[in-house]
Amino acid sequence: MKARVTVTLKTGILDPQGKAIEGALKALGVAGVASVRQGKVFDIELEGGDPKQAETLLKQAADKLLANTVIENYRVEVLG
Repeated sequence: MKARVTVTLKTGILDPQGKAIEGALKALGVAGVASVRQGKVFDIELEGGDPKQAETLLKQAADKLLANTVIENYRVEVLG
């Protein structure tokens, strides 16, 4: 079973890397860039076939390791 955990900064948290990417895109001539927020994506392959159990385990992993829940949000998607 495959799953994806997407981690992003919470609203209101400064994102200097996103700002740097935004500036670089503008310098490259990419038109219409209003703002950029960066994050992390974890593609995880799991053994077993219970999507609810997989989601529970991945939420625990995100809470403990994958995300800093003080400043980051995360989303777990079990892809099948």
